[in-house]
Amino acid sequence: MASPTRESVLDERHRQLGCNLDGEMWNSMVMPWDYHTDPYVEIAVMRTWAGLYDVSGLYVKHVKGPDAEAVVDHLVTCDCTALKPGQAALGCELNDQGHIVDDIMISRDGPDHFRLTHGEGATPENLDASAEGRDVTIEDDNDTHILSLQGPRSLAILDAEADVNLADLKYFHHTPAKLFGKSVIIGRGGYSGELGYEIYCHAADALEIWDSILDSGEDEGVMPCSWNALDISRVEAGLLFFPFDMPEGDTTPWEINYGWSVSDKGDYRGKDAVMASKGKERFKQAGISVDHTEAMEVGDTIYKDGKEVGRVNSPTFSQHLVQSIALVHLAHEAADLGTALEVEHGGKRYPATVVRTPFYDPMRLRTNGLK
Repeated sequence: MASPTRESVLDERHRQLGCNLDGEMWNSMVMPWDYHTDPYVEIAVMRTWAGLYDVSGLYVKHVKGPDAEAVVDHLVTCDCTALKPGQAALGCELNDQGHIVDDIMISRDGPDHFRLTHGEGATPENLDASAEGRDVTIEDDNDTHILSLQGPRSLAILDAEADVNLADLKYFHHTPAKLFGKSVIIGRGGYSGELGYEIYCHAADALEIWDSILDSGEDEGVMPCSWNALDISRVEAGLLFFPFDMPEGDTTPWEINYGWSVSDKGDYRGKDAVMASKGKERFKQAGISVDHTEAMEVGDTIYKDGKEVGRVNSPTFSQHLVQSIALVHLAHEAADLGTALEVEHGGKRYPATVVRTPFYDPMRLRTNGLK
């Protein structure tokens, strides 16, 4: 059964910014794909000062009760028992065959309370199955809205208006706070490759917080940013997006360089299968730079010496880097840095090269606030 259509209370602002809200839906919500401003300008402003995004399209679920830790630890590949309240982690969800069926952010809000933020994968059914017979309650949170403030000036903008010291908040940590007098949870992270923060707020407060960030951050150069800008910046940052970067349907964490998310502890779904698949990767996650002035297309075929060796998953043209780039899957023999390739696009083949990812800030210094 299809999920009911969802709306962001910020849709009024998106329309005022030039978005018709008639584009593709994600997570049963029409996203603000574009504003009247150029997405490349939005990215330049975000990477120089700050950009504000509405990422309320993410689903939020709460798992509460004495068995909450055991349920969430069974759901995902990372070791959730190691999370302390105020900490978060990214994890993969697997099916019984050890294949990725969703990626998810796990935030521990208390000893017996986990907050799950996820996309359009198999989390609902997997969570229900993991919770069967356990002493937990699962709550769909249709109230919370998520604002993402990204960029070098994000800390200065929020720290001036929050009642907590955000300068001490570590990456992938979160804290309850008052922001502009409203009760929120602020987490450090994002999807841009920059220093950034995500603000979880009540729907009733979202408009006021959005407006207040833009008003108070005007001197810091903040700008509203669209989802097209967010997608370009996440590709620049080499950040994967389920299911677009796992299109095979039976992708394993090892094949997309997600081995860091796979724990050898616990008894999560698909553990035996995923452990058995280690070392049997069919392809490698990689990045390429293409000698062309336009973005490639999803599904474009990649060749090496005339032989098909891969597929384009997430392409974009980066005006910031002045490059056509793409996140791709490549055969092992074609994935070494510097390997010369060709991409077939629009009936022609264009030279390409395997390059290091992230394309932007390869040491992730800016994400960690070190540059």
